[in-house]
Amino acid sequence: MSTTTAPTYYRDQSAWRDLQEFLPARLRLDEDTAPEEEFWEWRGHRVHLDRYRDPAAKAKVVLHHGVGTNGRQMSLVLGAPLARRGFETVALDNLGYGLTQVEAGTTPSYDDWVDLVVDFLAFEQSRDDRPIVLYGLSAGGMLTYHVAAKAPRGTLRGIVGMTFLDQRDQQVRDETAHDRLTARMGGPLMGLLARTPAASMKYPMSLASKMSALVNDPAALKVLMKDRTSAANWVAIRFLDRYMNYAPAVEPADFDACPVLLTQPAEDRWTPLHLSLPFLSRITEVPVETVMLDNAGHYPLEEPGLQQMQDAIADFVTRYTA
Repeated sequence: MSTTTAPTYYRDQSAWRDLQEFLPARLRLDEDTAPEEEFWEWRGHRVHLDRYRDPAAKAKVVLHHGVGTNGRQMSLVLGAPLARRGFETVALDNLGYGLTQVEAGTTPSYDDWVDLVVDFLAFEQSRDDRPIVLYGLSAGGMLTYHVAAKAPRGTLRGIVGMTFLDQRDQQVRDETAHDRLTARMGGPLMGLLARTPAASMKYPMSLASKMSALVNDPAALKVLMKDRTSAANWVAIRFLDRYMNYAPAVEPADFDACPVLLTQPAEDRWTPLHLSLPFLSRITEVPVETVMLDNAGHYPLEEPGLQQMQDAIADFVTRYTA
């Protein structure tokens, strides 16, 4: 019986190549335009990075996926196009996603996700002093806030999120979970199990969340739902419990670390605008901007939303890193 070994590098993986066929031709990568791949060691884990290195760039944009995507999918829609505009970009695969190699015998939690990014930003700043903006898609949007709230002051010049979802809010859980029963009973059940040896058991994100709304193209969704490094991933109960209950180091009413940009897909069937507004409306100490992406789904494949997103983020980074 033969066994299939997971690839170490995206250059040896077909899932992202299949997905990019649903993107506009201008965003498709080949061997000459794909990012450099490298690994960063963190607490025994090997964190995969997609990097477009540019020593002449005046600013860096660090890209973070959500709970149904990975770093290469961030490189497709943002990393490569922003690099072409003169920014250095790096997309990371957080623990349990993409091609990051988690240390054997460990069960990372959402807290580890936040700490990993905080430490990665410090690592980047130890290499040079260029200003950094952090972007997050889907659940990664709220992660950008959690990181900015915890990182040392001055770490980030801005954060950009494709939704800012506070999972402590019951309405957010009701509308983003797989179904109402999961939304109401899943949290308490995960909380109980997380305090037992069952904490390390894994659960498919497609049953925990509304993964069916990740993209609006049914054929693209089929490709994503076959990819265990993104939409078809399973995560530990411990991770889900902390993800739903994580409390930021600074609540929004007191947040003054950096400006905030929401790039909201107008045709998002998973996390529409009204789910981000309650949280963002409480941030009053720094500028908060919203840009709607026309015709775009949750993970955007569509124009003109993709172009609008790239334009808005390039403008935001330029203004706040000058």
